[in-house]
Amino acid sequence: MTTLVRGTDTLTRDALTVLQPGFVGTTAPDWLLRRIGEGLSSVGLFGRNIDTPEQLAALTAQLRAERDDVLVAIDEEGGDVTRLEVRQGSSFPGNHALGSVDDTDLTRAVARELGRRLAACGVDLNWAPSADVNSNADNPVIGVRSFGSDPDLVARHTVAYVEGLQAVGVAACTKHFPGHGDTNVDSHHALPRIDVDLATLHARDLVPFRAAIAAGSKAVMSAHILLSALDPNRPATLSPQILTGLLRQELGFDGLIVTDGMEMQAIASTYGIERGSVLAIAAGADAICVGGGLADEGTVLRLRDALVDAVRTGELPEERLADAAERVRDLASWTQAHRVRGAVSGPGAAVQEGTAPGTDIGLVAARRALVVTSGERPYAPMTGAPYVASFTPVANFAVGDETPWGVAAELERLLPGTRTGSYAEPSVDAVLAAAGDRGIVAVVRDAHRHPWMAEALDGLLAARPDTVVVEMGLNQAAPRGALHIATHGAARVCGRAAAEVIAGA
Repeated sequence: MTTLVRGTDTLTRDALTVLQPGFVGTTAPDWLLRRIGEGLSSVGLFGRNIDTPEQLAALTAQLRAERDDVLVAIDEEGGDVTRLEVRQGSSFPGNHALGSVDDTDLTRAVARELGRRLAACGVDLNWAPSADVNSNADNPVIGVRSFGSDPDLVARHTVAYVEGLQAVGVAACTKHFPGHGDTNVDSHHALPRIDVDLATLHARDLVPFRAAIAAGSKAVMSAHILLSALDPNRPATLSPQILTGLLRQELGFDGLIVTDGMEMQAIASTYGIERGSVLAIAAGADAICVGGGLADEGTVLRLRDALVDAVRTGELPEERLADAAERVRDLASWTQAHRVRGAVSGPGAAVQEGTAPGTDIGLVAARRALVVTSGERPYAPMTGAPYVASFTPVANFAVGDETPWGVAAELERLLPGTRTGSYAEPSVDAVLAAAGDRGIVAVVRDAHRHPWMAEALDGLLAARPDTVVVEMGLNQAAPRGALHIATHGAARVCGRAAAEVIAGA
């Protein structure tokens, strides 16, 4: 048994301070407000918490009425992973689209505008950007969330994104350290293992994180991946060698280390969220993200009590928990200072040219990201309402299945009467029957990862060579069809940009 230097109340407050929980609903429940009063310093928001910008602003004001320096975090990457526009689709293309354009000024402007919209709603910590180098094209969870497969390209766009967010007072949380790009397993479901040597790690995966740290990223999020060259026993989130030895000491990061969601199966199924949280703080993490799946008061109390008990039994040094809590408070002070300066300066004072409210910077970026390849004959834009066949894979957990994607809605706007159908297996005959004599637009997402999609396209193009193909994931397969459009992401603006080309708008 260890003797506590600090009082029980202080210990309990520190344990609450390092938690970043979620909740259910579009207003804050009473239990959450009570815990904020007792020391909870951060709250995580998800799509279920957001209806409109006005509602979100009212929610964050409700939270700050309890504590004016509470950190309000969100997982808003833009592109495929959006919470602000979870039911509409994002107004901003994702990282892969920005990386394909490779204009860091554009990436910075997109991040700045996205950050401005977050700040206007009272959100001040964004669990973004993804700095993963997508070296494995079959990666089931990163893909278009990455700027690309080249470490230097990913590094320069990660820096631009961090700079854009933080210029408007939204703290960036660069993820998923030390790099989730070379995995073929989704850590939401199981523990990915990466068996590369240290030379590869330093030359590839760590390059963007070094750059983000040098650019002043306020936070870094750990990955639930087993990196055998650094720690063959524990995933990065729970590894002192990786969080303290590599990230803190070797790379010199002095900001906030946030864990990925602790209820993800890579942690929960092996360690449980209580022990996992204790091990994470002991390893060097400062904030425990939980709430994507477990979003109730009981979860908060279980994690609080697990941390307090670990200190009392000597498993978790009290000084480590206190240090973690202090880092949370330091970041809260930084974001609070930016909010105060923004309020004093007045609306729009810190907004640079080209990123004013209502700007179409996201659509501009989506248009620039398109790669359009014509077939053997020159393409004539469609003038009649087409049939859109969307070949739909199972959405990964990070993206979710509630966010619409595709081109049908945007084509309907340009070509009224457009019809659509969604297919989860080869259904060539069904597509042909539904299309009739309409032109066909086949929409796919990561066709190279789904043999059934390739099979469906083979059959469809054999029957209807005039089919237009739109790839809204990684563009790995060879272009085919009367027109092939690679959007490099499935955000709403990517669909709009593709629809404009199809209709000649």
